[in-house]
Amino acid sequence: MHLRALPGTFALCRLEGSDSLPDWFALAAPLAGAIRRGDELSLVAPVEIVPSGVVAEHGWRALEVEGPLALEMTGVMADLAGALGRAKISVMPLATYDTDVILVRDERLADAAAALRDAGHTVDA
Repeated sequence: MHLRALPGTFALCRLEGSDSLPDWFALAAPLAGAIRRGDELSLVAPVEIVPSGVVAEHGWRALEVEGPLALEMTGVMADLAGALGRAKISVMPLATYDTDVILVRDERLADAAAALRDAGHTVDA
């Protein structure tokens, strides 16, 4: 696999499940996402747009798999997450229609790139 680090640092935000998408949230490049389940609304957004007071974990970087990937492909995320797990790097996996994205802590980006390279992947970070 070929992965590249997306520009910027991201926050993983938690809102109440009944909340609407907030006015400050924008589905903009290079990465943004919203997932609602049960009693929570989770947002991935660039750190600079997240207001203070929002429950959020800041300091995530995104590694994107070069795509598009066929929807029939299996084991992509398992392979990537396995390599990072063996290196004791926690991940937040995301998927889109065309590709997979792994969020890792900013301070572990270089370690993540090295672990993925050691597992045979190409990483532009």
